Amino acid sequence: MKFTLASIVAVLFLCCIPTFQAAEKLPVEDGKFLVVTVATESTSGFLRYMRSAKKNQLSVKVLGMGEEWKGGDMTNSVGGGQKVLMMRQALESYKDDPEMMILFTDAYDVLFNANRQQIVEQFNKFDARVVFSAEGFCWPDAHLASEYPEVERGKRYLNSGLFMGYAPELWQILNSAEIANNDDDQRFYTKVYLDSEKRQQLRIKLDHRSDLFQNLNGAGSDIELRFSGKETLIHNTVFSTQPLVIHANGPTKLLLNTLGNYVPKGWNKEDGCIVCWEDMVDLEKKKPKDFPSVVIGVFIEQPTPFLEEFLVKFTALAYPKDKIHLFIHNAASYHTAQVDAFIEKHGKEYESVKLIRDSDNIKEWHARNLGIEECVKTKCEYYFNLDSVAHIDNPHALKLLVEQNRPIVAPLMIRPYQAWSNFWGSLTSDGFYARSMDYMEIVQNKRRGVWNVPFITNIYLVRGDVIHNPKTKPSYIHNLLDADMAFCTNMRKNDVYMYVTNRLDWGHLITADNFETTHLNNEMYEIQNNRWDWEKRYLHVNYTQSLNTELKVAMPCPDVFWFPVLTERFCDELVSEMENFGSWSDGTNQVSIHSQSRDAVQTNCTATNRFSRMKDGVTPSYSAL
Repeated sequence: MKFTLASIVAVLFLCCIPTFQAAEKLPVEDGKFLVVTVATESTSGFLRYMRSAKKNQLSVKVLGMGEEWKGGDMTNSVGGGQKVLMMRQALESYKDDPEMMILFTDAYDVLFNANRQQIVEQFNKFDARVVFSAEGFCWPDAHLASEYPEVERGKRYLNSGLFMGYAPELWQILNSAEIANNDDDQRFYTKVYLDSEKRQQLRIKLDHRSDLFQNLNGAGSDIELRFSGKETLIHNTVFSTQPLVIHANGPTKLLLNTLGNYVPKGWNKEDGCIVCWEDMVDLEKKKPKDFPSVVIGVFIEQPTPFLEEFLVKFTALAYPKDKIHLFIHNAASYHTAQVDAFIEKHGKEYESVKLIRDSDNIKEWHARNLGIEECVKTKCEYYFNLDSVAHIDNPHALKLLVEQNRPIVAPLMIRPYQAWSNFWGSLTSDGFYARSMDYMEIVQNKRRGVWNVPFITNIYLVRGDVIHNPKTKPSYIHNLLDADMAFCTNMRKNDVYMYVTNRLDWGHLITADNFETTHLNNEMYEIQNNRWDWEKRYLHVNYTQSLNTELKVAMPCPDVFWFPVLTERFCDELVSEMENFGSWSDGTNQVSIHSQSRDAVQTNCTATNRFSRMKDGVTPSYSAL
């Protein structure tokens, strides 16, 4: 057999065809890959979505921004047909380009954790023209479950929140049937997929094992964060995959918020918090007269121990007082004199002061709403909610929170020696406390940063644009929920993110529960409930010296030792407390149940000596008494 040069070339050409076909699956050119989404308004969720795209160098074509949403209430029911109609129009110019790749995602509940090259490489492994994400629930038509092809391992049912494919095939899918704005988009795509002829013709596949797309509904326990150097990855423990695009379908938005604190490029174990430094404002370059105006709402809703210290710390805030409008709701008659004295002494330092007294009989939710209205009235740039149980130990707290520039941000505070804090990391299905995967790491400051959370209370800063926008204006009314629960529920409903920050130490929380106010000096009895503050008020600043075994203790006379333990205030209050009670020890080991005056009791010199020394802040040894 003779081989001509032409035949040899022909054979070589035929042998190379698979190579040319494989080359088509290499990362596409910039102009051949497009991310498309639909969003009619800019919310916290949308801004997070766009940030994740930017961090992965993905350009996004946003459809519908500023238009009226006619696609139904997708949070509580079916809908989304409007997205299909918008996609039809957007893809018309690409319908004849067989190399054009389109990645469609929902906008408000999606995160990217990979760049274009990584996404395309993973897509190509499916050997398909169109890939939809998969989930474990057949929605919205459960009766169609039996019509789906069997799957040996993985999620069986189509989810339309994430899909990717070539433009001609997607164009055919989008035009396969008529659809109205408020029809369901997932039902529309499901019908195409369940048509076996169309499925084979258009080479449609589902991502059963979350190689590319991860839907979170029903898969929350499958997901964990993994840290590798400066990279933070989302790992599916069931399929041992690392999905690249994450979708919080159904009731999983809060889980996505937690994941979004870390990815993409939000927090890692080497750099810590990266997102903390984004979008900040700098007040250092501004003169005090140019600082943003702030309405501070102080809420004393119950008798609160150590309010004296609370007010001292409040006046010490390093923020221009002439830029502060003060709004106070005092619902506790127990504190009337304290609050009046505070206003008398410091009221003139602030731009304005408004006080609602307990005698006004204003409910808490109403008072808090009035605080928001005060912000609207004064055209404030920030609103700072401050409950009397939140002690600000960092005088720069307000300024630093303003600089953090988040819609709503709370400084992390805990009850000393406890895990009780002013935020919740997650919620149960009925909206109450649940512990997030990272709650203890945040509370214990093992991870420092700014964290998107579903619930905050006691102390937080609200940016003015949130208040002045009628769609997002805070309200403390929602059904019969408590005021703080109602506030957070409304913010979540309006897609306004709330953050808690533990970048720095800010202060701590007081325990006001079961505060007994029947004594003369009630804080003296708070050593169990509020040990931290009790020690700060009543323990001598140098009391730890007595633990130094090398320290020579003063001994004014044999068997009497002088060392500091308690403050003069404690001694004075103890004496006044006993005098107020009206009964003293008679010097024996018998306790008298009869009330008698101090002068009526024969007191030996050692007892007298004891109180005189205690009033000097020095406690003698017990043996000397």
